[in-house]
Amino acid sequence: MLKKINKDIEYIMENDPAARSKIEVFLLYPSIHARIVHFITHFLYNHKFFFCARLLSQLSRFMTGIEIHPGATLGDSILIDHGMGVVIGETAEVGNRVTIYHGTTLGGTGKDVGKRHPTVGDNVVIGAGAKVLGPITIGSNSKIGANSVVLKNIPEGATVVGVAANIVRLKGIKIEETHTKEIN
Repeated sequence: MLKKINKDIEYIMENDPAARSKIEVFLLYPSIHARIVHFITHFLYNHKFFFCARLLSQLSRFMTGIEIHPGATLGDSILIDHGMGVVIGETAEVGNRVTIYHGTTLGGTGKDVGKRHPTVGDNVVIGAGAKVLGPITIGSNSKIGANSVVLKNIPEGATVVGVAANIVRLKGIKIEETHTKEIN
């Protein structure tokens, strides 16, 4: 657990210009506090101590403003920047080196059974207020714009924006939107 927390701290130091020292990040960043509690709750959840896991996760939510379901699977080097209002659902899977900004939801649509939350690849940035919903996959090296609503799979290397999200870049190449009008 300590190695994983250290990876998170190093990733935060790399990616947050406001982070001045490792001790500051460890003591003051809600991302780190939520992740520490999630390690414990995930262990409890996997060992079928569901009530204890949920109780601790709710206490963490109260203290940090970040709700991570104990069943969610999170990789290494995660930055939940500012944190307030972030929700990560039970069957969500988050890869390595992922940045999630405040107000983001990795949630379900209410229609699915079993796997009902997103799978996020490695090196993904999810902008503030984004809603990523359903059992979809967000490809590695992708970016999701602030306040986007993502309801479909996103290919690797894509940048998406909008409600519902549209691909505007794919592997660094800008995608031009073509508009056609029907002329009578």
